[in-house]
Amino acid sequence: MTVKRLGILTGGGDCAGLNAVIRAVTKCASWQYGMQVIGIRDGFAGLIGKPRTVNITTSMVKGLLSRGGTILGSSNKANPFAHREMVKGKLIESDHSDEVIQNLKELEIDCLLIVGGDGTNVIGLQFFKRGVNVIGIPKTIDNDLAATDITFGFDTAVNVVMEAIDRLQTTAESHHRVMLIETMGRNAGWIALQAGLAAGADVILIPEIPFTVEKVVAAIKERQAAGRMFTIISMAEGAKPRDGDVVIKQIIKDSAETIRLGGISQLLANQLENAGAGECRATILGHIQRGGAPTAFDRNLCTRLGTEAVHAAARGEFGKMVVIQETKIQTVDIAEAVRQIRLVDPQGEWVRVARDTGVSFGDE
Repeated sequence: MTVKRLGILTGGGDCAGLNAVIRAVTKCASWQYGMQVIGIRDGFAGLIGKPRTVNITTSMVKGLLSRGGTILGSSNKANPFAHREMVKGKLIESDHSDEVIQNLKELEIDCLLIVGGDGTNVIGLQFFKRGVNVIGIPKTIDNDLAATDITFGFDTAVNVVMEAIDRLQTTAESHHRVMLIETMGRNAGWIALQAGLAAGADVILIPEIPFTVEKVVAAIKERQAAGRMFTIISMAEGAKPRDGDVVIKQIIKDSAETIRLGGISQLLANQLENAGAGECRATILGHIQRGGAPTAFDRNLCTRLGTEAVHAAARGEFGKMVVIQETKIQTVDIAEAVRQIRLVDPQGEWVRVARDTGVSFGDE
């Protein structure tokens, strides 16, 4: 078929680079193929009920390459197949998928580009199985999507955390403190690991390698015995003790992802102080990791992924996701990309390199 109208939506949590993708898609679609680009507001929420859309032109995307967030808005609650709403204090779940399909037909959208993480692209796969032409573009600061070597937004988040750890280094050294910095990542430790390694953290705690308080204390006291009177701990929000569980900050009933993690750093800080590790301070970066301008790496990755998504649509490669593998941009089945979460390999190179440079993971 000939694709004349492209739809694009940004779903799930926001991150740096979403606007850069919108820019790349719009410019490539217009200049190379004469396609019209229709932006969907607030992820799939913009296709439930009366459609909320905007015609995106090349003039509208000027300046977007360096701008964080998404001009289209996003939502991590709008799953059309299981849309949750609180009505008079009661949680109601309903299926709006037929409504979304009908809206796409009325909008005459030939192919829908879905920019999102695993949850958003699982929804896209469901629509593809129902006959909707979709192409996925992988984004998430968590870097936990299979089939792609890296997702855009991750590099920017890592740089934000790295800079924060750099700043904590000086105050930790001045006051002889143990500084704990908690990152996002859900059940994947990529941000805490790579940012911690880049910033010279002394201890890195990730979900894939359960820790013990005793081993963390031992690492701190070993540094103190060697005259290094401060310690930096980079830890993921999903990190957990060997015989314990994750710390849940909040449960949001009307969200597709009901559990919000957070608070493990403060809990561990208290435990370390009680165990005689010295004065401890916890810093939870939270959503600061999602905001701000994308790094050069993410800007270029977004441009490469966005243009390739348009080419894939022109070729009729529906049901695919554009990915980067071994530095090359290519396409894979969305089903392959969302088959499993990509986690840190406890025996892999990243962990080995960290251990080789003296980093403790609180497990040995």
